[in-house]
Amino acid sequence: MDPHDESLSVLIGHGQRLLQAASIEDARHESRRLLAHVLGASPMALPGRRAVSAEQRARFEALLLRRAAHEPLAYLTGSQGFWTLELDVSGDTLIPRSDSETVIESLLRLRPDRGRVRRVLDLGTGSGCLLLAALGEYGQAIGVGVDLSQQACRLAAGNARRNALAERAMMVCGRWLDALSGPGFDVIISNPPYIATDEIPLLMPDVALYEPHLALNGGADGLDAYRIILGDVDRLLTPGGIILLEIGQDQQAAVIALGLDAGFQLLDLRPDLGGIVRVVALARA
Repeated sequence: MDPHDESLSVLIGHGQRLLQAASIEDARHESRRLLAHVLGASPMALPGRRAVSAEQRARFEALLLRRAAHEPLAYLTGSQGFWTLELDVSGDTLIPRSDSETVIESLLRLRPDRGRVRRVLDLGTGSGCLLLAALGEYGQAIGVGVDLSQQACRLAAGNARRNALAERAMMVCGRWLDALSGPGFDVIISNPPYIATDEIPLLMPDVALYEPHLALNGGADGLDAYRIILGDVDRLLTPGGIILLEIGQDQQAAVIALGLDAGFQLLDLRPDLGGIVRVVALARA
């Protein structure tokens, strides 16, 4: 790569070839994203040519090598879009994914009246993506996000500030429902760990090597968190309140059975864009 060449397309092409050799999908798009991040520009607004310093070239090369080792792009840029939000991300939390937006879609389907939802609880909030997306849609609601990780709670609180939602969102560091009393929540949402322990090493390296196992490990059958949540959540629901749980592939039957055993009824099954059932919505029977 010519160190004096100011053509951004040359730099992007170099990154594309490096990432393709590492079997990274959408290599050109990711190369463009990384270069834009280094230059402090929008990926959609990169000019054809501009001065690129030696320090910027070195940073770009270092990021390409980290991405070629399958470190997730969002961790490298420190930011990820979700629903209508832009969120800070770090290795302390899962990266928000479009699959999880199905939770918000199901919520809007079940509660189209924006004034009906006043209090939202998000269990295992991570980056805060689900809680903050819900609060963005329900302008009169306040919300609580719970996470065992102190780093995740700090990150989620920062994301609430970043998206002008801090006055309506509170983060609590604790284990699931232990620190909470009720009833009081109209909506309870959760994207809990649901990967079976033995399956984690089999995940794509971007996930298995870099995303926090605390947020992935659902126990021997992937269902430990659902047992805990459904076994204790009824006391926190207002009359008419609903629970929306993100699930893994082919887990709907098991999670529905746990819900029925705990005294709930099925309200909604919602598939993601790939046709995989991603959300189980429940209410008191």
